[in-house]
Amino acid sequence: MSSQATYPDLRGKVALVTGAGAGIGKAAALALGQAGCNVAVAEINEASGLQTTSEINNAGGKALFVLTDVSKSASIKALVEKVVAEYGKLDIAVNNAALSPDYGTIADLNEDTWERLIGVNLSGVAFSLKWELRQMQAQNTGGTIINMASATSIKAEKNLPAYSTAKHGVVGLTRVAALENGEHKIRVNALAPGAVSTELTINTLATMGFSEEEYSPRVGLFGRFARPAEIAQSVLWLASDASAYMTGSVMTVDSGLTIV
Repeated sequence: MSSQATYPDLRGKVALVTGAGAGIGKAAALALGQAGCNVAVAEINEASGLQTTSEINNAGGKALFVLTDVSKSASIKALVEKVVAEYGKLDIAVNNAALSPDYGTIADLNEDTWERLIGVNLSGVAFSLKWELRQMQAQNTGGTIINMASATSIKAEKNLPAYSTAKHGVVGLTRVAALENGEHKIRVNALAPGAVSTELTINTLATMGFSEEEYSPRVGLFGRFARPAEIAQSVLWLASDASAYMTGSVMTVDSGLTIV
């Protein structure tokens, strides 16, 4: 297995990443910085957001931290305004912020958990799209948006009612946004990772009574969890001109999880 990362030339592009303090979001922000983007690190956890920002800047990139609560439309509006004030435009958006999956049956649904998770994992993407699309439309120079879906948006998994519903909704939002914005040359795609070794995943597994090692045989054909940096490579591809003819698609990166 090769661990060699590759980076397209995205110099001069401006990108924002929500939930960029850890996991896939952090890996995506770091990769976009390596590719030459000016990066806005959007995160509700100030300490982790500042850490990602520092790592990008220390590696020779340029990054800005913006404290953001994606469940609040006004917070996303302020994020986009700050990005444009700092960098002059917005070319790439990665809508990644999410809460850990719930665990339990629909019959035992915790309504507070449902509201909180849908508010971040689904409404957060809708609000992000609203303000990102307005900015990109006003620029009239196109753009690309990557929404973070999940293998559970393609192959439903029991005992994850709110999470699975939210990720199915992300796919729906992606397709509607693509349909509405083709004329603006704004591409909107979804990325559907399988099992990724992140703190969010480890916490969910612990709730289920498993370790990553114990659960690895169940997560696809390769018998291992993905590294966040591997998913970030797919983010880069969707953000680059290599995927210029692609919109409204759901790209699976899941070790075959959705076909077994």
